[in-house]
Amino acid sequence: MATTLMRNTAPKEHPGRYYGFQAAVSACAVIGAAVVCVVGGTAATGTFDVPFAFWLTAGLALVAELRPTRWGGLWMSPIASIYLVYVLATMVTWGFLPAIIVQSAAIALLCAQIRATAWRTVFNASQQGLALVLAWFVWNAVADGAVWTGGAAQMLTIFAAGTVWTLTSFALVAGRQSLRTGAGWPGLFWQWFKSEWALRATQVAIAPILATAAMASWWLVAASAIPIFAVYRILQTAADRERQADRDPLTGLLNRKGFQQVVDAKITDATETGTTVAVLILDLDRFADVNSALGHEVGDQLLVELAQRFRADKPPGKAIAHLGGDEFAFTWSELDGMTDPLECAREIRARLDAPIVLGDASVEVDGSVGIAVFPDDGPDFQTLFRHADIAMYESKQRASSFARYAPEFDHHSPERLLLLGDLRRALDHPDAPGVNLFYQPQVRIVDGEVIGAEALLRYSHPERGVVNPAEIIETAEHSSVMRMLTERVVDIALRQLRSWNEAGYDLRMAVNVSVRDLQSPEFTDFLTGRIDAYGVDAAKLQLEITESALMADPRRVVVNVQRLSDLGVGISLDDFGTGFSSMQHLRRLPVTEIKIDKSFVTTLIDDPDNAAIVSTTIDLGRALDVEVVAEGVEDEKVRKQLEGWGCHAGQGWHFAKPMSADAFERWMADHRREQ
Repeated sequence: MATTLMRNTAPKEHPGRYYGFQAAVSACAVIGAAVVCVVGGTAATGTFDVPFAFWLTAGLALVAELRPTRWGGLWMSPIASIYLVYVLATMVTWGFLPAIIVQSAAIALLCAQIRATAWRTVFNASQQGLALVLAWFVWNAVADGAVWTGGAAQMLTIFAAGTVWTLTSFALVAGRQSLRTGAGWPGLFWQWFKSEWALRATQVAIAPILATAAMASWWLVAASAIPIFAVYRILQTAADRERQADRDPLTGLLNRKGFQQVVDAKITDATETGTTVAVLILDLDRFADVNSALGHEVGDQLLVELAQRFRADKPPGKAIAHLGGDEFAFTWSELDGMTDPLECAREIRARLDAPIVLGDASVEVDGSVGIAVFPDDGPDFQTLFRHADIAMYESKQRASSFARYAPEFDHHSPERLLLLGDLRRALDHPDAPGVNLFYQPQVRIVDGEVIGAEALLRYSHPERGVVNPAEIIETAEHSSVMRMLTERVVDIALRQLRSWNEAGYDLRMAVNVSVRDLQSPEFTDFLTGRIDAYGVDAAKLQLEITESALMADPRRVVVNVQRLSDLGVGISLDDFGTGFSSMQHLRRLPVTEIKIDKSFVTTLIDDPDNAAIVSTTIDLGRALDVEVVAEGVEDEKVRKQLEGWGCHAGQGWHFAKPMSADAFERWMADHRREQ
């Protein structure tokens, strides 16, 4: 597992070029510094013959970096360094060597505070050392070792030297960044220049003031520190305000903006090091009830208490945010020590186990956690956040503590939205191609008579070809397209049923209906109109509904199912045995048929448990006077066993696979001749 940040590592593609560039910069800095010292880097006062004002200046340069600040206006710098003011003033008053010593000491102090590696510290000292070498050459070209007097020519020269120092440093760091990221050097240089020129210009402008004070009296150096540290304080205040803008005022945790910044930084490091980052979203259950029953003040106290729990024993690198309302977010990376995202979710849920005592009230807290992990579940913050949110809602629907994102949870992914749009266009026109039905026979077990067919959806996409029906249903059922799809399926099925009846086939037609259909009172009216329009017997239509559909909204669904039954339509309880409340449904609903799920039927010969479930269900159907249809009849052994148990009908590849209407009629003709 990688244990270092991106800024402390080399790019995987060309580490030799990256380290070679830094080595070249370091070599040039050492050579340049040596040349300057040899040819005349000493001020008129002598190399180390410096007054107390120098030591005060050097000390202030280091003190300024004891509490480095990160100002949001900076683009590439990890901190807003102040020492440049003191370095330039030292160079023009006491010479190059004292200046580079002060600068190197300040850089070492800063790099220690941001935990830079040794080679990164060397590069930072080298690139700024090289910048100081070039700045000294500019200064020396005019001053030529003269004592600082503060004249107009010297003032302009120090401005020029400071500008060269700044541009050289920008250019070298942009070069290193270009080798790391592959981005163009001009763009990086320009971005850095735009973000930092004002700060660097201010520092260069203050340097002559400090130099003049240093040549006059040490106490003027101390006095001049006031405006310099005023600049520092302004930056510190700006940084504090930016940090406050990234915080939730109620809990003190990160808000969404601050959370995104943290996640973006972790993703950047994880991309370079090939590691993972987990994003987790917690949504509290029934928090609105707490606000309604106990008041918003108690609700706020509850959130504050939870924030304190989440912060307790928080490992380094783990970030926590309050997104507003009853939502919290967490992120932790492999670089920080995260090994199992699911373990993170368990730890979050564990903090909710104990009740929260607020005054005289004890509040039980529960919630659901959604998890998304970089890079598997998304390449950036927005995608990870959306996928974690989707996983959280999936967890709520499953009544589970947490869930890891999976593509099938996402009913609104770009691919599904495109598929939904294409499906809608195919349904907008009654004669548009694409949506069709295949039919699988339902055969009476005892004598092999075909009693009906189940209509199975088929959608042929103009580019993707035939799309899995399950994907179509999952995509459409959360939108109004589901109603359009059901109406098209019912139209095709009833038209085909009439055609078969006119051809002399006494068959029934089984059609699956969705949750949205059963929740809509208009569906019964639509179905009544279509049955009348096609002139078919309502009893020949069998609507197949699942237990999951019933559980979506039992009260409303039961009312609509009863209306459909009163219409004369048969009601089949599909996938029987896979739910958990079937007995209740059989008691409350006007069910005319039970369909045993194929997961039990297919293996009943080899699996005694499945055999017991199937035989018991057949006995239950007989006791309740409802027919039983077995799905997944794949061979003769299964058919004979079902016949022995008294199963009414079967459906499966042993009889026939799903087929088009024309193929179904040919199969029917052949089947009749074989009977």
